[in-house]
Amino acid sequence: MGAVPSTPRRSSGYPDDTAEYLIGTFVGEKSFPLSSEFWKKLLELSLNLELPSDRVREACELFAKNNYHSRHLAKILIHLACCLQESMSTSGVPSLVYSKAVNAVYIASVFLKHLIEISESDSLELYLSLAETEPAPKDILRDQNIENLVMHNVLNFMASVDVSPETYVLHLELRNFMLLVMSTQLLCWPSPGPTDVNPFLDGAMAQESSLVSSVVHRLLENYITRPGVPFSSASYSIFSERSQTSVLHKVGSAAANFVLLPFSYLISSNGEGARSMLADSSLHVLLILIHYHKCLVSNDNKTNKNQDSTTSDSLYKEDTYFSDNPYCKALDNATDFELDRMDLEGNVHSGPHVKLPFATLFDTLGMCLADETAVLLLYSLLQGNSDFLEYVLVRTDMDTLLMPILEALYNAPRKTANQIYMLLIILLILSQDSSFNASIHRLILPGVPWYKERFLHQTSLGSLMVIILIRTVQYNLSKLRDVYLHTTCLATLANMAPHAHHLSAYASQRLVRLFDMLSRKYNKLAESRDNKFQISNGNALEGNSLTEDMFAELHIYTDFLRLVLEILNAILTYALPRNPEVVYAIMHRQEVFQPFKNHPRFNELLENIYTVLDFFNSRMDAKRVDGEWSVDEVLQVIIINCRSWRGEGMKMFTELRFMYEQESHPEEFFIPYVWQLVLSRWGYGNPSYSGRPILIGAVSPDEIGTNLLFPLFLPYLKLVWPVGSLFKLEQLFFLVAKLNMWVITVPAIDTQL
Repeated sequence: MGAVPSTPRRSSGYPDDTAEYLIGTFVGEKSFPLSSEFWKKLLELSLNLELPSDRVREACELFAKNNYHSRHLAKILIHLACCLQESMSTSGVPSLVYSKAVNAVYIASVFLKHLIEISESDSLELYLSLAETEPAPKDILRDQNIENLVMHNVLNFMASVDVSPETYVLHLELRNFMLLVMSTQLLCWPSPGPTDVNPFLDGAMAQESSLVSSVVHRLLENYITRPGVPFSSASYSIFSERSQTSVLHKVGSAAANFVLLPFSYLISSNGEGARSMLADSSLHVLLILIHYHKCLVSNDNKTNKNQDSTTSDSLYKEDTYFSDNPYCKALDNATDFELDRMDLEGNVHSGPHVKLPFATLFDTLGMCLADETAVLLLYSLLQGNSDFLEYVLVRTDMDTLLMPILEALYNAPRKTANQIYMLLIILLILSQDSSFNASIHRLILPGVPWYKERFLHQTSLGSLMVIILIRTVQYNLSKLRDVYLHTTCLATLANMAPHAHHLSAYASQRLVRLFDMLSRKYNKLAESRDNKFQISNGNALEGNSLTEDMFAELHIYTDFLRLVLEILNAILTYALPRNPEVVYAIMHRQEVFQPFKNHPRFNELLENIYTVLDFFNSRMDAKRVDGEWSVDEVLQVIIINCRSWRGEGMKMFTELRFMYEQESHPEEFFIPYVWQLVLSRWGYGNPSYSGRPILIGAVSPDEIGTNLLFPLFLPYLKLVWPVGSLFKLEQLFFLVAKLNMWVITVPAIDTQL
């Protein structure tokens, strides 16, 4: 016999109401109709059976073998939907109703997870329908499929039933169930396609708009209020330390490879255990929901595809489009609950919408930005919800958000590449607003305890932001060497430049040193190019290849240098009287600009810098005294002459303004990124990286294989550059990790003057 009895046998010594008998029956060959007393016994059972991991695995394998005939997965899901309906429709719901629902959702989760794990991307077989010989209960299904019914009742319970000591366990299990059933996306790497099968996610997308809005509101409410585990929940078996040998715990710990909640998290005594499980799960569910877009094929092209079987896959992919996401739309249209939903003309907007306490949400995000999922939520709100962005921009305590962001960037070596990008894009979005750029210089910080290189006392938030952005560029130059990171940092600095106000001495020095650092890199590349060209002069083909590669990199650094010069020009043109420390820093290191004075890409920008240098150098010469000038004496002369500065002889350039624009189909980044966060949050970690990556030109799913993948896609960053300024750079990095091996595809850099 198998480790778990495939059919119930009274002679085996197990009565027909014990956990051993009922679990064995559930995974066995015999199919029990929906109306059978078996389901009542199974769902009302207090499970406390100890099973070794090998028997649990065999039970899952046996269930997978017999589910086609028994259709027990479909039936327990129907019973789950009925239990949830009962718990919502009964006043004064007895605890037994909640217990039955918890048992149903957990048993379904364990075996459903196994079915998803053993499936391949093009053959997900869950058999979510009843056998032809068993009529579907019309009073329950009402002309909808089982997955839609289950998702409707799960979402309806989450939205309509408040979290209380009695309902906490069920709320938590339903969110974990949501993560599980939506994990079919893990079978669809590396990018969404029209053949993807995500039945439960599609069921969630098919719900009415009023329910969608209620779900988004409830998930964010749970994230904001962060409810803890109630003491009364300890009486439930899976929360009790006394029940570590319960069958559900054993099944969960043995079968969970990437989704199910590890129970050590529930009883942990360290700081990690103090986190709100319900808040974390709610945020994960929300992020998965808002970033899902179903890939569809247009009707015309479906016909063409059927008529011409030789149509190429690449052409077929071009004929696809992505459906709208109602959850994303609900989040984007959410408003502050303190304000009426009215437009500028005073017209009230009709239809369901989400009202959120923006003030509390702002404070919660500020406290949680050390968590990468909170960073992604903040990005989603700022990028998609104009009302929330406007609310953030008018807050006077901007340090609530910016300080944890800047601290995270300061600790960039300990952060993931995706997190660094999200943080930088958030700063870029904020820097697009002139009031933000002005207000951050008015907020004075008494100290920055986490900044170790120098004691920063009474520095402005704007100065700290300049310091951290430049530090990030330096880190990228030495470690990551990524063009996008450079571009994003410099674009943010360029947006801030015209509004600089009393930039600190340290920030001013770092800005000039940034030009010096990039110029040294540029000179080194130019020298290396010339030397290699001379060495390979005898081989024309090799010489041309080396020259092209070097020229491409030199071109990029030329643009970076020009952008730094434009940043300095913007400060000197629009804000010189308010920034004497910038003038001092330029005068102190004026020799770094000399080699580029006649460079065709830099000369017009350097003319303004030398106009400033000539003005202040002449004032210094007029006051020259015997002996060396002290720093304070030089700075005092600069401050006095800043008052008489009129900008005579300065060329006016168009004020730089860089905008962040999300790609039209960002789901290819966000779907794997969200799942990577979910997986790592529940203890499965990021794929480890060791050694140098393997560079290749293209990767197809067939080349990678069918094993579980953890793709980490760097964000699609599209910057709209000012007309006539610099270049338009569009570059996309795909980082795909398979187990402990990294594979990288790097498309060509498209630079356009």
